[in-house]
Amino acid sequence: MITYRIGQGGRYLWAKIVRAFAAAHINPNVLTAIGFGINVFAAYLFAYGYFRWAGATVILAAIFDLTDGPVARVTERVTPFGGFFDSVVDRYSDLLLLVGLLVYYGRIYRFWYVTLVAVAMIGAVMTSYTRARAENLIPKCKVGFLERPERIVLIIIGALTDRMAPVLWVITVFSQLTVIHRVIYTYQQSRRLAQQPPAGA
Repeated sequence: MITYRIGQGGRYLWAKIVRAFAAAHINPNVLTAIGFGINVFAAYLFAYGYFRWAGATVILAAIFDLTDGPVARVTERVTPFGGFFDSVVDRYSDLLLLVGLLVYYGRIYRFWYVTLVAVAMIGAVMTSYTRARAENLIPKCKVGFLERPERIVLIIIGALTDRMAPVLWVITVFSQLTVIHRVIYTYQQSRRLAQQPPAGA
């Protein structure tokens, strides 16, 4: 019951924010750019070890990251370029946050954590790449547990609780599992499509 009410409250607040942005006639691409700028600052905070402030900053950035698409739909400003721009900026935001952690662990000479962050970065890139590449072959490839929203939530939790190392392990392992899942799923679906008779046959 408590979690349901929290969820309801979150959805209500989110809807109010979307309506406020839409009423202000803010271009959705501007929201995307603002979210990116805030994430750049969060990466700087990570680089200098201000984890809790960085976590709070990522939450602020998420407000813009999560509302640009809905605002575009509400204001009927959905465009192919808008979707492309949002996707590109999201990838930069994801990687910059991890670069901030990479710099931090490099500054304190924690070699194994530098390696861990680097592998997490590979997983983040490949999770997005496998979906984009797969959807050139099959209609949809959203399988797998760890997509961008889950990664962002994990990073926020790690930052606010100062438990970033376990979070990085979770991101690293589940990102690779998501990539493997998508490769297998794409193989199965592409074989199934290949076995279907041509349209009109």
